[in-house]
Amino acid sequence: MGGSAPSRDGHLPVETTSFVDRRGELAEGHELLARARLVTLTGPGGVGKTRLAGRIASRVARAFPDGVRFVHLSGLYDPELVPLAVADVLGLHDHSARPALDALVERLRDRRLLLVVDNCEHLLPACAALAGALLHGTTGVRILATSRHRLGLTEEHLMDVRPLPVPDPDGDLSAADGYPALALFADRAAAVVPGFRLTAANRASVARLCRRLDGLPLAIELAAVRMRVLDADQLLARLDDRYRLLSAGSPTAAPRHRTLRAAVAWSHELCGEVEQGVWARLSVLPASFDLETAEAVCGDADAGERPGGGPGEPLEGSAPGPPTSPHPPPDPASRHPRTPPLQPYDVLDAIAGLVDKSVLCRETDSAGGVRFRLLDTLREYGLERLREHPGEEHATRTRLRDWMQHRAATCERDWFGPGQPGIVTRLRADQDTLRAALDFSLTTPGEAFAGLRLAGTLWFHWHACGAPREGRFWLDRALAANPEPTPERARALWVSGLLAGCPEDLTRGRHHAEQARDLAHRLGDAAEAAHADYVIGVIRLFSDDLEGALAHFRAGVDRGRVPGGHLSLVGLDRVELACALSFLGRADEAIAVCEETRRLCAGHGEQWVLSYVERMLALAHTVKGDWERAERHGREALRLKLAVHDVVGMGLTLDLLARIAAERGGRDRGGVEGGGRDRGIADGGGRDRGIADRGAHDRGAADGGGRDRGAVDSGAHDRATADRGAGIADGEAGDRRTADRGAQDRGAVDRGAHDRATADRGAHDRANADRRAGIADGEAGIADGEAGIADGEARDRRTADRGAQDRGAHERAAVLLGGADRVWADVDPSRWGSAALNATRRAAEDRARRALGRTAFRRAYDRGAALPLVDVVRHALGASEPAVRRRPTPPVSGPARATGPSPQAPCPAHPGRPPGLAPAPHVPPPHIPPPSPAAPSDAVRLTRREAQVAELVAEGLANQQIADRLVIARRTAEGHVERILSKLGFSNRSQIAAWVTAQR
Repeated sequence: MGGSAPSRDGHLPVETTSFVDRRGELAEGHELLARARLVTLTGPGGVGKTRLAGRIASRVARAFPDGVRFVHLSGLYDPELVPLAVADVLGLHDHSARPALDALVERLRDRRLLLVVDNCEHLLPACAALAGALLHGTTGVRILATSRHRLGLTEEHLMDVRPLPVPDPDGDLSAADGYPALALFADRAAAVVPGFRLTAANRASVARLCRRLDGLPLAIELAAVRMRVLDADQLLARLDDRYRLLSAGSPTAAPRHRTLRAAVAWSHELCGEVEQGVWARLSVLPASFDLETAEAVCGDADAGERPGGGPGEPLEGSAPGPPTSPHPPPDPASRHPRTPPLQPYDVLDAIAGLVDKSVLCRETDSAGGVRFRLLDTLREYGLERLREHPGEEHATRTRLRDWMQHRAATCERDWFGPGQPGIVTRLRADQDTLRAALDFSLTTPGEAFAGLRLAGTLWFHWHACGAPREGRFWLDRALAANPEPTPERARALWVSGLLAGCPEDLTRGRHHAEQARDLAHRLGDAAEAAHADYVIGVIRLFSDDLEGALAHFRAGVDRGRVPGGHLSLVGLDRVELACALSFLGRADEAIAVCEETRRLCAGHGEQWVLSYVERMLALAHTVKGDWERAERHGREALRLKLAVHDVVGMGLTLDLLARIAAERGGRDRGGVEGGGRDRGIADGGGRDRGIADRGAHDRGAADGGGRDRGAVDSGAHDRATADRGAGIADGEAGDRRTADRGAQDRGAVDRGAHDRATADRGAHDRANADRRAGIADGEAGIADGEAGIADGEARDRRTADRGAQDRGAHERAAVLLGGADRVWADVDPSRWGSAALNATRRAAEDRARRALGRTAFRRAYDRGAALPLVDVVRHALGASEPAVRRRPTPPVSGPARATGPSPQAPCPAHPGRPPGLAPAPHVPPPHIPPPSPAAPSDAVRLTRREAQVAELVAEGLANQQIADRLVIARRTAEGHVERILSKLGFSNRSQIAAWVTAQR
């Protein structure tokens, strides 16, 4: 039930059930999006707004080069989290100190995408502010919102989503199968009663049932599940009883609200006592959840009895703090009077029953695990039931928060180990639940300390998994609410410093880290002091204090691990030491440090720190000029970073791989080229020998024929061959003349003359033998010469191949630079203002641009900038480059230049800011299409869309511009133009324009 499962990566929800025809609403939504940049689908709960929005978005997706992203707000309660949730869905990892909404608008300024914002009703002011900022601060972003209430902006276009139409039960039902409400009921009933279909016997009862349910899709789905035990008439009778009861109890409620509430309440009554209690307790979970979470939140067992210890147990080496929750558990008498104490096996049985009754949706996460979800309407009903009993909601939310603390502590303990990818996936899926736990702690009196502890425990999640902005949001609130000097405050301070990610924030970050170190020393907490020390060193390194950072990390490494110190930070101390050594040119020392750290990681099966070790090895070998090893280590680093979704790490590594590719373009084959030169010299010698052999052949021909014509130019192969043939012919003519003379002599002289002729013939035979030997020598010389020529041609081909390989390496560098800049555009385009980091990028760009030329470099750069992050990584790892799925998007705002990337003026506030890349020329955003033209003559009838396209052709717009105006794909626009030409019998666009003018 519910039809679609939210996607955590921001893509459109996955449809889990069939979609009942809403062709009219789909067409209307498409048309509204073509005219307006903000469209809001409004309607009561359960009417199908979310499902319809997903369908509309999927139909127009091809018109948005930067894609469609779906933002689910049902799990958010804090308005300040709205822009952060949007940034998270878009994959933006802003590190700046600017307000979150301003940073979001800046990142989206040049994007062309559709943002679907679902469930805005409980966060209307924040959603209105988001929509207004995007409408006024961007040109290519369109918003499709769903809400029970309008956002209230003047730019907003509303679309009322109505219930499904239902036929008159007492009228003609012969065509009733075509009504969407009946089709939906039949489809869902067939899922629980195989073979069910609408017949003449049940059609009227189903129509009355759907009418009683006001055509609300959710109510119809809840009722259809009951067909497992009841027929349509029984369903209608029982629903009528429930409806009369609710109507009498709430006469002021809107009819559709009473109808849906009646259906939900009836489903609740049909649940068992334990199932009702579990339903109520699960309502505090804002999003999907796994079975372990359900058991922890709904069960009554003491948290300390859970496997792995209680949620509040301190980490190794941490000083114990105040209790996670100072409030005692609620009085058992306050528990739901009909809900007995629940054990884990009770919860499992109840979960199975709620899934069977379609109260819970069962889903599969990206790792193949099973999760469950309550629809918003059912969650609201369950929360109402929970609040009927004093203390029950607080107790349930406390159990939820304690479980999240337990899970976070377990993940932190296991982080330096083989389970890192699974931890990333688990916490990503639990993100809304973590937010709910933090919000409860920081808004409920007496619970703030637990919020401080949870926010600090999640340091690895905020830092390693691309959530620094949200981490700072929670840490700042927690620190403000907990000024007391505790180890938890010391941890929160250094984590806040670690998450500082822009030049203007580094000073604040270092101040926090120094505060943390001083506080930890006063408390005698060596582990937190060491962690704070690491952060101070990192900030010194990225502030280009290389010698100071080197001394700092050298001292930390020499000190070794302190009791309670996290192994990840122990490993990162060594990584940063290697980084400082490499930047200072001491590559061999850096490699030795990396090899030692690699053994530490390998011993624990760790990947995240290992990815930085591999990157440092790539950097060290780059310093040494060993490009092959540098690229191998760089690729391995990138592969590991992708596994844990370390976005900043991927940006750093892409920069380095671009530099390596640019340098490999002609530099890493020095030995090979030297060998090639040696072979070339040898090949030249072979040709010389061939020439000499041809000379010997010529001499042989001259000897055989007795003629001087055999002496020819030894360097001309064709002439030598021709002369050889002439020599042979002359020799044969000489033979014939000799024979003639012998005959004449025999006729004129005596037997003595005959003897002399015999002697002459012997001399002639010897001459023939010499001639044949000369020919053989000549042919051998020709063969040697041809072999030498072939060797020379092969060497030329190898030289050409090397040139092509060099060009390919430079193009690869440009593609990687485009992808890297796109990553950094979502983090910090200035790369934190670090001169050392920006030097790597500049070196890659300068070399690739010189080798390729401005135009070719820009073309390759744009290909990389147009690729999604995963595809950029695949390309860097050696996979074939996928087809570009969106247009190139400039990573840094600035004046347009058609000549390709070029340095921009340094930012006045940050002299160390690196040169950026100017954006591609501005692409006009879609505009509101003009009204449809007057209908063509009776002889030719264009559809409404074809008439719109014809008008735009008459305005002189190209196909891509038409697609932008109408929010359709370019191929669709091309198809319309072709059909118009065919219908009108024209052959070019000028004829269409003239025809449109004549029709006006």
